[in-house]
Amino acid sequence: MLAVAGAPYDTLEEVIGLRGQGQGSLIEFGISYRELPLTREGSVDWQALSSTISAKTRLVFIQRSCGYSWRSSLSISEIEKIVAIVKHQNPSTICFVDNCYGEFVENCEPTAVGADLMAGSLIKIRGGTIVPAGGYVAGRADLVSQATCRLTAPGIGSSGGATFDLNRLLFQGLFMAPGFVGEAKKGNHLTAYVFYKLGYRVNPIPLARRRDVIQAIEFGSADKLIAFCRAVQQNSPRRFLFRSGAGSDAGVRESVGDGWGYLQSSGTEPAPDLNRNRRGNFAEPRDKKQLTYQRTEFDRLNHIICASPKE
Repeated sequence: MLAVAGAPYDTLEEVIGLRGQGQGSLIEFGISYRELPLTREGSVDWQALSSTISAKTRLVFIQRSCGYSWRSSLSISEIEKIVAIVKHQNPSTICFVDNCYGEFVENCEPTAVGADLMAGSLIKIRGGTIVPAGGYVAGRADLVSQATCRLTAPGIGSSGGATFDLNRLLFQGLFMAPGFVGEAKKGNHLTAYVFYKLGYRVNPIPLARRRDVIQAIEFGSADKLIAFCRAVQQNSPRRFLFRSGAGSDAGVRESVGDGWGYLQSSGTEPAPDLNRNRRGNFAEPRDKKQLTYQRTEFDRLNHIICASPKE
């Protein structure tokens, strides 16, 4: 397995086997792992990629979104270029895209430009804010079948599994998702513009063409970051009595902080992950240069509400 867009999300490190042991990671199953570092500018090293694929490279891992790192997310055209370079060297290599945070942002998805397989979450905006749990895998039928067999059991695959009678919500949420993504992009433009004008470093910059629904702001100190999360908390339509603070998430190496906002169509007792729409990283990131705040968002109205404090 070769990661071509730098280091993966923290939550994938234990899945791969870069951290932890005795959990059935890929490395513990005998799968080797290599990583192609990004350039100093934070982009894919195209020159190195053109000569790094070998006959033993079974799968290339492409992380579309910047996630919780300070770099540009990959565009669909860049993913298409990666796939072409990989397939030129070894047509049998599987190109897998972690599509999380990128769904419906551009006019097509990675599988339309040659990716063999892609996967992502269906909670938050990808599920129209109403899907309570789960994710998706899409692409070549044989690879999807193999993935479902790993999820359940060989011979069962997608024929079994606990759906908890949620299929209607899954499809309804998927139908609603593009509208929420559009609202999220508008809200992110507003957030980037406001904080850029206030003198903060932001990524992406205001009015930049969006490649996912992540917006990062460099606050420079944990105190400012916590203050921001608490301001969002206090001026959100619900859960405004909660007080944000540093904590930990399963699979994440660094402390994180959340400002709880409003989930468009949540029930009276929504799951925390469904409402966690603002997320702060309290530790220094891997490049040791800045403290960042990053998040996904649901709709433009939520941004406007949080920018207009209550009396």
